[in-house]
Amino acid sequence: MMWQDFVFMVGSGLSIVFLAPTLRDSSARVPLGTSLPSMGIGFVYGLTFVTLGMRFSAAGAVAAGTMWSLIALFRSPQGISIALLGRQNLALFVSDVHYWFARRRSDRSHAEQYVSLDRGHDQQY
Repeated sequence: MMWQDFVFMVGSGLSIVFLAPTLRDSSARVPLGTSLPSMGIGFVYGLTFVTLGMRFSAAGAVAAGTMWSLIALFRSPQGISIALLGRQNLALFVSDVHYWFARRRSDRSHAEQYVSLDRGHDQQY
């Protein structure tokens, strides 16, 4: 075993130990915006480690990804739900992606979205 494989495995194991209280706490609420990307990263790292021949690191990363999956399933504010794939949520996601791409293609400066002090000083907030 490479020493790097051992280090990554220990790091993943520690993350599982630190995530376990969140999974056990029935009042914990972790947003899907936190748990789903972390879950994805765990699984992608696991696949990457397998391709590098680092089997222990891969097992640790997949275990951490699985832990995040359980947190997403049981500790999201929405509770146990497949509503993430619902028609409204999917439409909202597509709308957000469309808006993001439109902003990326726009010739407008990002600074134009803010009110300058010169133009906005007469407005009282």
